[in-house]
Amino acid sequence: MTLEILYQDEHLVAVNKPSGLLVHRTHLAKEEEDAVVQQLRDQTGQWVFPVHRLDRGTSGVLVMAFTPEAARQLAEQFSDGSTQKTYHCLTRGFCEDNGTIDYPLAKLNEQKGRSRFKIEGTEREAVTHFQCLQQFELPVPVSRYDKMRLSWVEVCPKQGRKHQIRRHFKHLLNPLVGDTCYGCRHINKVARTLWPDEVRLMLHASQLRFHHPITEELLSIDAKLSEDIQNLLTYLAPFRTT
Repeated sequence: MTLEILYQDEHLVAVNKPSGLLVHRTHLAKEEEDAVVQQLRDQTGQWVFPVHRLDRGTSGVLVMAFTPEAARQLAEQFSDGSTQKTYHCLTRGFCEDNGTIDYPLAKLNEQKGRSRFKIEGTEREAVTHFQCLQQFELPVPVSRYDKMRLSWVEVCPKQGRKHQIRRHFKHLLNPLVGDTCYGCRHINKVARTLWPDEVRLMLHASQLRFHHPITEELLSIDAKLSEDIQNLLTYLAPFRTT
């Protein structure tokens, strides 16, 4: 697999990470090529240093550094919340037109050998802004409901807590479609029956804005939607209600 490079200079490289690819090798990765770090190292011929994370199922903008110093300085921007992140996701039900989710989240720690996470520590501030762009209603039964309702949402998390968007929309009772950890099993089952080749964790990191750690130039990096998401949105278009 060749990763799509969105930006590259002597200090940084940004790619459009595909869904299903880990950022770096963990016990979840069976082969070396299952991780972005190793693939990008082979593709660029340089060692790369992770700066932030995207969940395995999430696609979109992922930035890495070629030097420890660039990685450290850019990581500070993610830590202090000065980066601007825009995501798009497909959720269950009709979301409000817009709003802010201000809901503290406790730290999650990965449990070795398991796919679930353990909640540890005290809750920390977590704020997510969102705008509902489109709503869809399909004549397809889901559990006790006679129709399937979905929302296409633009999301801007202020922090970068682990699974922040996924946990926040679960809190709203609008979990992400295809989310096997926080999602609705009924709608996931129906969605995978209708769209077996498209449905995964329906979350995409569309844009990342930050200051270059060396030149201080303001960078805005965009990643186009993956083909599976584009195909699904095309299918849903005739069922749009707003």
